[in-house]
Amino acid sequence: MSAKKIYLCGPIMDAAPNEQKDWRTRAKERLAGRFILLDPMRRSFRDNEIDSANEIVEFDLQDIRDADLILVNYSKASVGTSMEVFYASNDLGKFVVAFAPMSFKDCSPWMVRFCTKILPNLEDALVYIERHF
Repeated sequence: MSAKKIYLCGPIMDAAPNEQKDWRTRAKERLAGRFILLDPMRRSFRDNEIDSANEIVEFDLQDIRDADLILVNYSKASVGTSMEVFYASNDLGKFVVAFAPMSFKDCSPWMVRFCTKILPNLEDALVYIERHF
């Protein structure tokens, strides 16, 4: 049986470099060897031209199609993250595990509806993935 693929979904555009990378690094360190981690940060687009915007979105959508499940950093509102979650859950029927350092009542109803499971922090999300996948 081949290793399951996990897409690392979370804010990039409106996030500080450490907010973009630190949680992804921790997830990769923890899950390496048992899962294949699809990290959108592995690609570097710096010119901000229209064609690279289209490439960014299409590469991310391809990663989501290739993934078996989605791990979502829902630490703050993000257009791209929300669209990826909707696409993965609604269009593809993927299992979406999110972590949100906020109370449930502060979560967007859209994220609640389209995330399969929302946990309070990254550690709990990683334990959940290890236990169930």
